Parts: sequence; C-alpha cells; structure tokens
Amino acid sequence: MADPIITLRNVTKVYGTGATQFQALKGVDLDIAAGDFVAVMGPSGSGKSTTMNILGCLDVPSGGTFLFRGHHVETLDRDQRALLRRRYLGFVFQGFNLLSRTSALENVELPLLYRGEDKKARRELGMAALAKVGLDRWWDHTPAELSGGQQQRVAIARAIVTQPDVLLADEPTGNLDSERSVEIMELLTDLNRTSNITVLMVTHEPDMAAFARTVIHFKDGLVERIEAQHRQGEAVDAS
Repeated sequence: MADPIITLRNVTKVYGTGATQFQALKGVDLDIAAGDFVAVMGPSGSGKSTTMNILGCLDVPSGGTFLFRGHHVETLDRDQRALLRRRYLGFVFQGFNLLSRTSALENVELPLLYRGEDKKARRELGMAALAKVGLDRWWDHTPAELSGGQQQRVAIARAIVTQPDVLLADEPTGNLDSERSVEIMELLTDLNRTSNITVLMVTHEPDMAAFARTVIHFKDGLVERIEAQHRQGEAVDAS
C-alpha cells in the first residue's frame, strides 16, 4: 500500500447554529493511498458529498485534521486552498460544466489560462490532454457538436490538463447511458493506471463502483465500512 496522499482524522462538519444546527460529519477517519482508485458510496445525507467537498478544498471542516501530502489543509486560508486546488486537484462533474460557445480545446485550456500559461503552452498541453481521452481530432468542436460521452471526455481532459495528483469525480456517469458510462469508467481506469492519478469518485451506481480498487461506504455522517483491495470488475455490495 502506497503512503497516504490524503488523511482525515476525526473530521467533523456542522452547518447552522442553535435549533437549525445539523452535523453532516461526525468524526470521519480516512486514508487515501497515492495512486488508488476510490469509489465513495452512500445514501443521500450520508456525508459523502460533504467529505468530497472538503477533500476538494471547496469547504472546510468544523473540526479534526485534514492532511494532503503530510501538510495541514484545515489551517489554510481561502487563497491557499485555491492554490492547492489549482496545482494539485482536478474536478469532473456530472453535468460536464463546459462553456457552450467555445471549442473543446478552449474548454480544456481554461485551467491553464487561470495558471497564467502562455498561448503556445496552453495549446500543446490542451491537445495532449485531448489526445489522452481520444478527442484530439475533435479539438475545434463546440459542446453542441459532441455527444454526451464526448462532452464528458472533454471535461476529463480539462481536469487532467494541469497534471493533478488527485482527480475528484462527482457522479461522472450520472448523465450518460450504460454504454457511454462504461466507456468513461474505462477511461478513468486507464488514466489511473498509466498516469498514476489518484481517483476519488462519488457514485450511487454499484456497476460504476466496481471499477474501483477501494470502495468507501458512508452512513449517517461516518465511514460505515471500507472494501479495501477490491478486485476491479467484481460486484460491489451497495447495501
């Protein structure tokens, strides 16, 4: 087992105050090994999405310890968390979140633009990322000219163009049919194996979770159980 790239210890998250207070996380302990492919499952309200938002530096814990490569994240300010996101994390969403009037390449280049890369570097890195997802010949097409599966491939290329350490995917197959869903999961699996990107994926679908090597089940704001060393392709017990 590789050293943890992410560690959570007794992480809590409380929303609201007084009578409206709600504790979304009740003391989560978790280790994510570098290079792992992790599926996060659980019913609505179980805490999985809150945990993913914290891991993605989109939210902060109310208590506990969050380490990324051994560095404390829970003490970082907003700008420092934004820098960590920009440098080390990539995001894939269920709804693709592509800019409708721009080409596939321009969509993929966007994170590089935020990083201040020049035009030549953006194009080279953007085309390389599109090639990894099999869409380099579609670089000049807008989202409206692409299928749902192709749009998600563009979104994945955008997420990996900065060569992140961790790819966070929130229901990446939620808007796709079964055939396209399998294609996207096979792509994520290939990127995980060949690029050594740590993949963290939220899913409600056991068939999609079966692609992971570790399956984490959340319930009532806690980690209920972990299927470690899960053999990719084997069925996942979603109960």
